[in-house]
Amino acid sequence: MSTMTREEIEQGLQENRFAPGGTARNAHAEVLAAAAEASGDSELFRDALDNLINSYLYSSESTKMLVPFARLLQEYDKDPGAFSKGDAHSLFWQFKWVATAISESPEIPLESATSWLDEMERRYRIAGYSERPVRESELWFADVIGDDERAERAYARWQAADRDDMSDCHACELNGQGHYAMLRGDDARALEVWQPVLAGDKTCAEEPHRVLATALLPLLRLGRFEEARAQHLRGYRMARGKESLLPSVGKHIEFCALTGNEPRGLEILAEHAAHVAPLANLDDRLSFHGGVLVLLRRLKDLGHGHLSAVPYEGVPRTVAELYEVLRADALDIARRFDARNGTTRVSERFLARIGGAPLVDVLPLGVRSAALPQPEPAAAPVAAPVPAPATDGAALAELVRRARAARDLGHPGSDGLWAEVAARVGTADAVDPLVRVDVADHRALAAARAGAGDAAALVTAVRDGYRALGQEERAALSELRLASVAAQSGAAPGEIRELLAVALRAAEALEADEPLRGRRIALAELCAIRLESYLRSLEATDAHDHGHGHGQERAHGELAAELTAFVASYAQSLPDLVAEAEETLGRIALSEGDPERAVPLLAAAAARAIAAGRPWQAVDPLVLRAGVLMSLGRPEEAEEDARSGLAHAGELTDAEQQAVVRLTLADILLERADAAEAAELALTAAHWFDQAGLTADGGAQARLLLARAYAHQHRNADAAEVLRSTLPDLLEHGEQQALAVREFLGDLLRELGEPREAAEQYLLAAELVKGWEDPRPQAGLAQSAADQLSEARLTPEAVAAYERALELHRLSGDAPVAEVRVLRSLAWLAIREEVSATGVARARTLMAEAAGILETPQGDAPESPELRSELAQTWHQLAQVLDRWVSVHVQEDDDEDEDSGPAEALGDAELTALRLEEVLLWDRAAGVYADLGGDHLTERFQCLNNAAWTERELGRPEAGAARLSALIEELRTWPEGSVPEWILPRAERTVAHLTD
Repeated sequence: MSTMTREEIEQGLQENRFAPGGTARNAHAEVLAAAAEASGDSELFRDALDNLINSYLYSSESTKMLVPFARLLQEYDKDPGAFSKGDAHSLFWQFKWVATAISESPEIPLESATSWLDEMERRYRIAGYSERPVRESELWFADVIGDDERAERAYARWQAADRDDMSDCHACELNGQGHYAMLRGDDARALEVWQPVLAGDKTCAEEPHRVLATALLPLLRLGRFEEARAQHLRGYRMARGKESLLPSVGKHIEFCALTGNEPRGLEILAEHAAHVAPLANLDDRLSFHGGVLVLLRRLKDLGHGHLSAVPYEGVPRTVAELYEVLRADALDIARRFDARNGTTRVSERFLARIGGAPLVDVLPLGVRSAALPQPEPAAAPVAAPVPAPATDGAALAELVRRARAARDLGHPGSDGLWAEVAARVGTADAVDPLVRVDVADHRALAAARAGAGDAAALVTAVRDGYRALGQEERAALSELRLASVAAQSGAAPGEIRELLAVALRAAEALEADEPLRGRRIALAELCAIRLESYLRSLEATDAHDHGHGHGQERAHGELAAELTAFVASYAQSLPDLVAEAEETLGRIALSEGDPERAVPLLAAAAARAIAAGRPWQAVDPLVLRAGVLMSLGRPEEAEEDARSGLAHAGELTDAEQQAVVRLTLADILLERADAAEAAELALTAAHWFDQAGLTADGGAQARLLLARAYAHQHRNADAAEVLRSTLPDLLEHGEQQALAVREFLGDLLRELGEPREAAEQYLLAAELVKGWEDPRPQAGLAQSAADQLSEARLTPEAVAAYERALELHRLSGDAPVAEVRVLRSLAWLAIREEVSATGVARARTLMAEAAGILETPQGDAPESPELRSELAQTWHQLAQVLDRWVSVHVQEDDDEDEDSGPAEALGDAELTALRLEEVLLWDRAAGVYADLGGDHLTERFQCLNNAAWTERELGRPEAGAARLSALIEELRTWPEGSVPEWILPRAERTVAHLTD
């Protein structure tokens, strides 16, 4: 076995401190601790133990920290003087983690756990620390063992004790205080306590991550659904993939199970499949698996127990199988805790949790989740047949009356009523034959709408049934449906025309006193107009009409003329049919590129439908008109129509229609800067599209709009989570949308401080436009990617991306500002890793190149203020680069270690020359900023201030003071309120320092 050197151990510890939390990091830390102990170097061993404790903390193996902590405590007791002030503070701080680990370890006897708390109290008292952390640790220990009186006393003493530098941060303390309130049944108080954490005012490494998860159920219980949705989107994003936050992940899974979002819960479970295993921390295991069990039980209850879940210990499991395995294991852990504690508290709380009922039927989250398959039918119990209860004749008669009234009115609820009639009728014998034909008519209509192969046969049977019962007006309607079914099935034009003629003759043959005779004739005429237009278009295509544009124009003209004549004939008697004709006329106008003509036609269609007592029929023309009005720059009218459409959509049963009307209004409101209501509407639109089976189409567009609305509200985390979930769908909707979506997601991730992920999106977007003739889009995306790669400190990758962006900007030939900014960024990257002579020379060359671009006349245009500002900024930044180079050498002179600092030491003359150049550059930049006016006052002050301090380094403080004094005198003459309040006081203080 090879022995690690001290340098190798130190390097390993440095790397391990910044490694992601988890078992791999822990294993490495264990190896380093063993190597440090073997080395015999006590200081190195202490460092390795401290590292091991911290590694365990941020993993699912946190209870393992007890052994290394005990070893480190022994080292302290042997030689307290060997511990620096910081080391001793770290040791005492870790006592709090150990107290938690003890309460989470059922194998530690109660007496030992109590003695550890006593030891913590004793040592804190001797060291002079407040008892505040001790009392908090006591609170949670008392709670888990069921000693509520002791817990209450500990809580009171915790709150009364002073805070000192051993106290937890405010965010963590607020987490605990709110959690205690929640355990005592006061959700409102818990949320009040958590508010500073939820709002982001109090944060730390693991907050608000944990509070966001714990607050979910209290928010639901109080009916604060919008907040719960937002906290889930934001919180899960923070907790995802972090091993130390598995209990929080479990709470997000539980939240999904209790809000009708079981598919989302399954997706989160799949993302953490590797952790659905026997975790070393039993308390974390109980918490994480508890949330998973809530989901699995809910899926079982919904009939999805047969679905594949995730493997457990390498064995694939169904939902039902995984539920049984995890439940048995968790109950065993809970009993072990109870046996240690002498209570049943842990088991009782756990059983109550996994037995929780849904808190809302469905809470749309906005994120895309795959729909669950239809549940398997439950196996019927073997039992003697039980006669079905007799149908209540009066109730059935009333139901049939309502169904017929809805059918005759064209009400959207008609289908549901007839389905209920069909279920009631069943196979009973004593049923009116007309009711049976009506039920068959409903089934035939559904088959026709679905394009079923047997639709014509079903409609024919219904026609014959009505005719046999003397219901000629219903038979006439069936004749018309046969023509429509034939057209839908691709029948020959001659056959379709013959069926239309039969339908019209059937309508005209109705008795003169038949109330529906006129309506049947009109409906046949309207259907014939529409189908004839369709047939003419087919025949024109078959005739290889090379004048396709003219032919289509002629066809539209004929259809419009026929519809206009229909409107004139029936405007007074049949407004609902006329409304259909006018809506079609409006659509024809739009197809011909005449939106102004479409607007009044669509308005008339909606108005007639409402006047006819069929407001649901007005929804489509209103929604369409709203979109047209937006395109015409009439947003107020567009919003009015869309809101009217939404108001009239209340009785619609079609999920897609419900989605479209909401998405339309959401789009309009977002354009009008009402992002909050737009988000709410887009959210529900996405839900309705999902219900319609259009998740990848309309649902994706609704989620894109939802993400935009969230971004407008600065809810970037929510926006990113929604956009990520639907990204695969959006990428399938064409190159332009894929480009926009990638760039949008990159922007969101940049705002969220995730530069690696943002750069990835920008680079993927750049790939999409790689073959475009115009290089500017790719150049901009490459530059955005480079900025983020630089932010992520991926220097080689950033340099490559900047160089590609520069090449593309130069190809476009019209982006001098972009070129200059890329060159300046490259200059700074040249000295990022090390400020060396080579790097500074490279940076100086790049800055000079940037200045040269800006100093070259740009065509015949007058000198641009933007270009002059960029030139001043370039001089300013070059001076800063030189100042960095000077600072390195000044520090070298002050450093007693002769081996440190740059190899190329500069002499006094060289340093003086560099400082003089800095002053010159800052003066030149300040002069340009002065010419550009008050908008650049801050930059001007920065340059003059830097020049003043550099003058002092040159031994000429009076010259520096004079510069700032002149600025002060000038600014005092400026109008009141035109100078930022901080500039004059700061300038005066600098002058005082310089002349002191």
